[in-house]
Amino acid sequence: MTTPVLEARDVTMRFGGLTAVRSVDFTVNSGEIVGLIGPNGAGKTTFFNCLTGLYVPTEGKVSYKGTVLPPKPHLVTQAGIARTFQNIRLFANMTVLENVLVGRHTRTKEGIWSALLRGPGFKKAEKASEERSMELLEFIGLAHKRDHLARNLPYGEQRKLEIARALASEPGLLLLDEPTAGMNPQETRATEELVLAIRDKGIAVLLIEHDMRFVFNLSDRVAVLVQGEKLVEGTPEVVQADERVVAAYLGTPFEGAPGDEEVAEVEAAEAVAEAAPADSTTSTRGEAQ
Repeated sequence: MTTPVLEARDVTMRFGGLTAVRSVDFTVNSGEIVGLIGPNGAGKTTFFNCLTGLYVPTEGKVSYKGTVLPPKPHLVTQAGIARTFQNIRLFANMTVLENVLVGRHTRTKEGIWSALLRGPGFKKAEKASEERSMELLEFIGLAHKRDHLARNLPYGEQRKLEIARALASEPGLLLLDEPTAGMNPQETRATEELVLAIRDKGIAVLLIEHDMRFVFNLSDRVAVLVQGEKLVEGTPEVVQADERVVAAYLGTPFEGAPGDEEVAEVEAAEAVAEAAPADSTTSTRGEAQ
């Protein structure tokens, strides 16, 4: 029997008069890898941001293991959902190990006074966090580079490091936003193996990706967003055979398809929202300093 880990019900996100996500119902079950695909401007990253508290949905609700999530990214992470970003957001001038340690902040209970006094409790917690971080670096194959600066890593390894930092928060669900963007075939294959290994550890995975081979090879289910609406959802075989999906990607009009102007308006609204300062999300987003 499958147990829902993530449930999104009737999620709608508007930017002024533009609707980027419209009445989307979505579920990820325990132990699943689910792919979320769609053409550019389909609302995929906006939907991700609604799931992780970066955006507060205009309508609808998002639940994790039966509990409605608060609209705060650090509380979403604390609940058990971690994510990576489309653009790498590492702390470039920190070491590989330090970047992973940052991801442990929601799982440590030591406060500012403990950190200042550096008592026995703090030292014990610090040692435990370092040991767990090293386990994750071993898992992704970067333990030998623990003292390297993040900015000096090759692109593919930076992507791996971002995944390790997300895993450091001990999530039950990992969201990956275009994890193979910019990768060569060898790096893509390594990422595929890493995602499968993560699932084997009991962590459900939801991913956005434009590499269709990557998505269909990995996913148990695939959902397709077109102009903010869920067009179809099913097994990779069902989705690949759906004529509406082919039409959406090839640009062939189908009934209810949005016009070019509407697509451009939503893309512009998403870009403005992404560029806006995030007053309380800096620490959880891990944006490069």
